[in-house]
Amino acid sequence: MSEMIEIIVDSKTFMAKEGSLLIDLLIKEKIKVPYFCYHESLGPDGNCRMCMVEIEGQKRPQIACDTPIKENMEVRSTGTNIEKIRTDILELELINHPVDCPVCDQAGECSLQDFYMDYGLHNAKVTIPDKVKHAKHIDLGSNVMLDQERCVLCARCTRFTDKITGTHELGIIGRGDDARVSTMPGRKLDNPYAMNVVDLCPVGALTSKDFRFSQRVWFLQTVNSVCHGCAKGCNIFIDHNKIKYQDDVIYRFRPRRNDDVNGFFICDEGRLSYKELQENRQTSIRLNNKEITEDEAIQKAKELIQKYQDTISIVIDANLYSEEIEAILAFAKEINASVCSPLDVYIDESFKDDMLKSANRAANYKTIETLNIDTNNPKRSGLIINFNHPQEFKADSHIHFLTHKRNDYDLVFPISAFSENSGMLTNEDGIVQKCDKAVSRNMPIPTIIESLLKISL
Repeated sequence: MSEMIEIIVDSKTFMAKEGSLLIDLLIKEKIKVPYFCYHESLGPDGNCRMCMVEIEGQKRPQIACDTPIKENMEVRSTGTNIEKIRTDILELELINHPVDCPVCDQAGECSLQDFYMDYGLHNAKVTIPDKVKHAKHIDLGSNVMLDQERCVLCARCTRFTDKITGTHELGIIGRGDDARVSTMPGRKLDNPYAMNVVDLCPVGALTSKDFRFSQRVWFLQTVNSVCHGCAKGCNIFIDHNKIKYQDDVIYRFRPRRNDDVNGFFICDEGRLSYKELQENRQTSIRLNNKEITEDEAIQKAKELIQKYQDTISIVIDANLYSEEIEAILAFAKEINASVCSPLDVYIDESFKDDMLKSANRAANYKTIETLNIDTNNPKRSGLIINFNHPQEFKADSHIHFLTHKRNDYDLVFPISAFSENSGMLTNEDGIVQKCDKAVSRNMPIPTIIESLLKISL
């Protein structure tokens, strides 16, 4: 294990591991230093030269992303000299960059914009007509669009396909002003994690075809949550916006860093699952495919529970929050119902890989196991009360609590989706994680707990 040593940065003393990268300490301590090419998941590359700092005893400035920390090192991250150097480097980055900010999806979360306001503000030496032009609006595949003119050649995307996915679709071709990111000849960007290059891109060169031109990022509200696509429990940001008089809408999922679960990334299927989450929603109470009032539905539910006493089975979806599962167990005890959550239906070996995709597509199956809930099919066949479980079971009568529409059933209550509620999940590694409520609908759909309070005997 590396020894902890002292290092001085801007006249302040910090403890760091000997031999670790200087830029990691600067990032950890929130000491402002610009960089394009460095990323903690990809390691140093040293091609953008933006992270220059002055080190006592060195004749010239050094890049922080490839400088190992040594005992008693003294570093200056600010000052007239180093800021002038950063301005000069940024001018090189911007020589052929188009003035696309008004129409660029990255506007508002662009490192180039931020660094220009900090270190740029220089008079351009190359006029717009003289700039080198590259191709725009290139469909790379996998929902990723490339604008070669905006690229600062940080090589994050190419290193991602080399080091992380090992699929090697992207490379930098050409030299000098002609250098540009491109796919390998005859290939498309095609891997289950391809859209992560959009998050890695520090500028607007790589954008999501799915999110492109849909919202300005400064209108979006961001909430911490967890992907429900499988038992891995990848951490995500839910970006949503409520336009006046309209319902709150989710516009994208983005990966949220958690070194114990998913690191910096998520799979493309999980990233795009926000669409299915909002489509085909069950929003009305129905009996035999006809809409009825809440009072009528509650009365009908109570009648069915009374009618089928001692032959009631409750089936629980293994994607529900732990609090919801516990509330259902308490309700089952009250009405003397058996409880199960068949798990075989969630297994999908074709989905599994060695990175972040689990064969178990149930986000909270670990809680089902922890609470010792029966994972076999229900045995009783009088009344089945299904809390959003995807499987269908035969019975004399059914009561369904559903987030999304399915086939016609006896009695259906709508329930809120995970994004419209908050709660806890336990992933397949036993890590307990919290999901915050993101979406507030104009006409709120009840949670399972709210629904249970109404039909309790």
